[in-house]
Amino acid sequence: MTTRTSCGWTWGEGQAAINPGFPKGSANWSELVDRAAKSQLVGTLGEVLKSTKVVVVAHYSGLTVPQMQALRRQMKQAGASVKVAKNSLTKLALAGSDVAAIAPLLKGPTLIAFSVDPIAAPKVAVDFAKANERFIILGGAMGKTALDSNGVKALAALPSLDELRAKIVGLIQAPATKLAQVVTAPAAKVARVVHAYAAKSGENAAA
Repeated sequence: MTTRTSCGWTWGEGQAAINPGFPKGSANWSELVDRAAKSQLVGTLGEVLKSTKVVVVAHYSGLTVPQMQALRRQMKQAGASVKVAKNSLTKLALAGSDVAAIAPLLKGPTLIAFSVDPIAAPKVAVDFAKANERFIILGGAMGKTALDSNGVKALAALPSLDELRAKIVGLIQAPATKLAQVVTAPAAKVARVVHAYAAKSGENAAA
């Protein structure tokens, strides 16, 4: 579906606005296309961030192309994703999301890693940082709880959803009470880590 405005602009769904008076390759044309692309990126990233459970922010300056490809591959295998975008656009995309607390971390050459599984992105990020010293974890957020680098590492130390599923399958023949303990214990542990971190942050803010 397209709509022509009174000033001669033509809008198409998912497309940039096109003014017939601007020839392709002109400065005005490039500006319009660039603006439309940025708007689409902000919208798409915003929807993703509203549904994610955890986000990790890291500096990646100095990483080679093969290293970045390896990071993306490892994240994908774990069910997580990596996004590199201008900090200003990422901040716009954060509006209205629970993980908006990461905005102050977006300085310099940063990337974000995110996942629905609250353990997946932190675990891959921490493991990758151990093998690549130029990859520096700055912090992140789990829901509305802001995390520093130590908070991200604490999450990474917990079992992932896949690991929990494996344990459940292995204990499927176990008594119901034992199975219930295996299922609930990790969640309680996550809660304790987050609450302890939040309490510590509150004490530091009050000091």
